[in-house]
Amino acid sequence: MRKKNPVSPAKVASALAVSALVLSGCGSDGGDGKGSITIGAVPGWSDQTASAYLYKSVLEEGGYDVEIQELGDNALLYSGLAQGQIDLFGSGWIDRTQESYWEEYSDSLEDLSTYYDDARNFLAVPEYSDIESIEDIPEHASELENQIIGIEPGAGLTMITEDEVMPHYGIDQDFELVQSSTAAMISELQSALKNERDVVVTLWTPFWVPVNMDVRELEDPDGIYGESESTHTIGRDGFTEDFPEVVNMVEEFEMTDEQFADLEDTMVNEYDGNDDEAAVEAWLEENPEFRDELVEALS
Repeated sequence: MRKKNPVSPAKVASALAVSALVLSGCGSDGGDGKGSITIGAVPGWSDQTASAYLYKSVLEEGGYDVEIQELGDNALLYSGLAQGQIDLFGSGWIDRTQESYWEEYSDSLEDLSTYYDDARNFLAVPEYSDIESIEDIPEHASELENQIIGIEPGAGLTMITEDEVMPHYGIDQDFELVQSSTAAMISELQSALKNERDVVVTLWTPFWVPVNMDVRELEDPDGIYGESESTHTIGRDGFTEDFPEVVNMVEEFEMTDEQFADLEDTMVNEYDGNDDEAAVEAWLEENPEFRDELVEALS
């Protein structure tokens, strides 16, 4: 059985209390507008921030008051949704990667739609690496310093890698999965690429790193990471009743590989990953039909 959320209830309560004033208006009447909606996202996870700011732009044009609430990891985000302190989450990997959170909180959540159908997790190495498969990793223990560089402890990718992938391929005894943050993982990868040294990192798609860095996915011969999954838009309990027009819009929201790649390129290369909101707005200006179709679905 996959282990459950490692973040303590006290940490969740503390983090959400910090945002209580901001979030107290969730789902409330926005005065002359159509209502107030708070969207959650973890900074550095581009699928989350991209979907959050896409929704924000469309909803604001449709007359809604929207707040983006940034949280430190997915455990806090799902807890906030379940407690009704966050209204909407635009990129839940609940088929497998974040399945444990869905199992824990689904009684208080609504699965509204899917918008992308080829989300995947994997281990990756620099293009120049001799490592071809996860099975090859033990042979390179010395140059890898017996480490696989991971992301946040609360991430579903972290749980699957540590609890299933590493034990299956027999690398859990001699290797450590280094857990810190997505930003720290990217920094370690960039350093390895600059110095042409070997490194193994946890990665996923859709994400800008596999598109914009010289990395290669390792073979997973036994398919332990599983098949591609969908990314879901999730609402707090009661969201459909409170915002039926928004749900209509969410059901129309979907992205192709080409659209995602173009959006990621705008976020990472044109805006250096420093201003996701501005990058999303710039992309929408170049793709007005995308916003127009969603705004129309709100009416």
